[in-house]
Amino acid sequence: MYSDRSGQAMNEPFSFEDLLREKGSFVYTNVGISMMPLLRQHRDIIEIRKKGIDRCKKYDAVLYKRGKKYILHRIVKVRADDYVIVGDNCIWREYGITDDDILGVMTRVVRNGRTIDVNTNKLYKFYVHLWCDFYHVRAGILAMIQIVKRLGHMVKKALHMDKHKEREN
Repeated sequence: MYSDRSGQAMNEPFSFEDLLREKGSFVYTNVGISMMPLLRQHRDIIEIRKKGIDRCKKYDAVLYKRGKKYILHRIVKVRADDYVIVGDNCIWREYGITDDDILGVMTRVVRNGRTIDVNTNKLYKFYVHLWCDFYHVRAGILAMIQIVKRLGHMVKKALHMDKHKEREN
């Protein structure tokens, strides 16, 4: 149960937009795998600060909303009127994300009790440059991993069907 400013009980939690408007930032546990290996689902904690009036920068991890879903992905290209964005664990880029779409920017990550400031931590900055600047290599590796996984599932399914047929005979 949540309460609003007047102390009245509310059944609905605040939206991220409400939190950013009223508090300026919020801390949240990562949900989803699109930002792996940097962010581990249900294990790492992130801080999101409200987007200011300035444009976001290349390599910023930004929170935006697509439909009713909140997405945290990284800017890989700043264009005149929009951004090109992709998750660290994703292959496909998203185009046409505008400043109006972006709610906030990730400023800190807490992993195993250790706080990583994304603006000052040199290891974080090295990771981001390595991960983004070699996007095509990374995308190729991720695509190969997906193909191997699919082939593995197909082989397992075929073996399972063969065992089932042997039992029938």
